[in-house]
Amino acid sequence: MKAELVLDLQCATGESPVWRADEQALYWVDIPARHLHRWHAPTGEHSRWTGDEMLACIAPRAGHPGEWIAGMESGLFAIATRADGTLAASPIASAAHAEHGMRFNDGRCDRQGRFWAGTMQMDMAAAHEVGRVYRYQADVNAGAALRPQFEQMIVPNGLAFSPDGKTMYLSDSHPLVQTIWAFDYDIDTGTPHGRRVFVDMKPLPGRPDGAAVDADGCYWICGNDAGLVHRFTPEGKLDRSLEVPVKKPAMCAFGGPQLDTLYVTSIRPGGDLSDQPLAGGVFALRPGIKGLPEPECRF
Repeated sequence: MKAELVLDLQCATGESPVWRADEQALYWVDIPARHLHRWHAPTGEHSRWTGDEMLACIAPRAGHPGEWIAGMESGLFAIATRADGTLAASPIASAAHAEHGMRFNDGRCDRQGRFWAGTMQMDMAAAHEVGRVYRYQADVNAGAALRPQFEQMIVPNGLAFSPDGKTMYLSDSHPLVQTIWAFDYDIDTGTPHGRRVFVDMKPLPGRPDGAAVDADGCYWICGNDAGLVHRFTPEGKLDRSLEVPVKKPAMCAFGGPQLDTLYVTSIRPGGDLSDQPLAGGVFALRPGIKGLPEPECRF
């Protein structure tokens, strides 16, 4: 199966693709560039907006068309696009980072609309276990809160939820870890428990990066450094691996009118790129499997 190039934008770190069925459009971010991108599938029109902080992960806001929750550098923000190409950002909750030089990374909503997002130190070579995974939800008694659920991680990644919402997936993509975990997930309280190794990625090609779940409950995750997107069954068995023409696929998401297109964002590293000139582009795969609508954030 050959990957189709959607846009050759040379994103430094293309992340967090989200398909909006009501718009027939794909959104994603370029983290260090502070950009939010939109590609309208029927016309091919591309739009871009710039924020004041690095923009790492996004989820649409329920009941508020055009608004998003975003994990940025200092915390979570409500963002909206402006006609002048900038983003309006209103702070929701600040993050108490353990060290300087940290930002949010991977994030998405559970099936009930709670937003989950992880933080990391941008200097990955330091390998400091200062990353946290937060759950955000609006509580009637406590007000809006950002609560750490996991600590002592290096690069939390791969957040996803099973179709019934009762299994949560999480990975650490750092070369020293390269592990995906599964949890039993209480959909009433938003509490994960029963942590277990889902996949040890160290013997497999690529580090575990961003992920998505299809309608069959299988878990798709980008194999960063290997130019692959892997599909694992709910039992953790490798089902297939699809190639993309870049070494660093970053995150995947299902979209298209029938939710049967797997969109993949990628990273454009420094150095000689003669063997991967399309690095940083967005690609489309058609694996013959449908995905699920992306949950909206309720805040």
